[in-house]
Amino acid sequence: MARYTGPKTKKARAFGEPIHGYDKSFERKKYPPGQHGNTRRKKQKSDYALQLMEKQKAKYTYGVLERQFRNLFEKANSKTGVTGEVLLQFLEARLDNTVFRLGLAPTRRAARQLVTHRHIIVNGVLTNVPSYELRPGDIISVRGKSQGLQVIKDCVGGKSDVRKFAWLEFNPDKMQGVFLSYPEREQIPEKINEQLIVELYSK
Repeated sequence: MARYTGPKTKKARAFGEPIHGYDKSFERKKYPPGQHGNTRRKKQKSDYALQLMEKQKAKYTYGVLERQFRNLFEKANSKTGVTGEVLLQFLEARLDNTVFRLGLAPTRRAARQLVTHRHIIVNGVLTNVPSYELRPGDIISVRGKSQGLQVIKDCVGGKSDVRKFAWLEFNPDKMQGVFLSYPEREQIPEKINEQLIVELYSK
C-alpha cells in the first residue's frame, strides 16, 4: 500500500513546523535541512511557492499521496460549502486520522499501521483501509483480540496524552469511539492555510 516512508524530521524542518507531532530532533534543529540550512539567507517566496508548500504540508501532515490528495480536492470542490474547509473535513474523516484523534495511536503513522494490520472495526466490520471515509454516526472500535496490545493500552491509559475533540466521542473502557459529525474549521488544530491550496489547484 503506497505511503510516504521517508524521514519525518527532515520534512518537518522543511516546513518549519513539527507536522508529525513532538520531535526532539526538530526541537534541536528548527531550520531547513541541508548543508546551508542554518546559514542560508531567507528569500521572499513567490505566491506559487507558498501555495505549493501549504499543499505539501497538508499532504505530509495527513499522510496522503499526491493522487489521493488531488482526488479529495476535486471531491471537495464538487460539494456545497467552502472548498478548503470541506477538504480538511474529508482529511479528518479518514479512518487512520480518526484512530489517531481518538488516542488509540501516538501518531498517524502508527494509526495507519493499526488499521492495515486489521486491529480496527468500523460499525462491526473489520476494516483495513486507512483512507476509509467515515460518516457521522460511524462507530470505531478496537478488535477484541487486539485490545490487549501494549501500544494501544499505553495510548488509552496515558492521561497526559488524552485527546478530546468535539466531533468525536470515546469510551476508553470499551475502546470504542463515535464519529459524531464533520468538524468545523475552527475545531481542527492543524496550522494549514487551506485557501492557499484552493488557489494552487484553481490555476
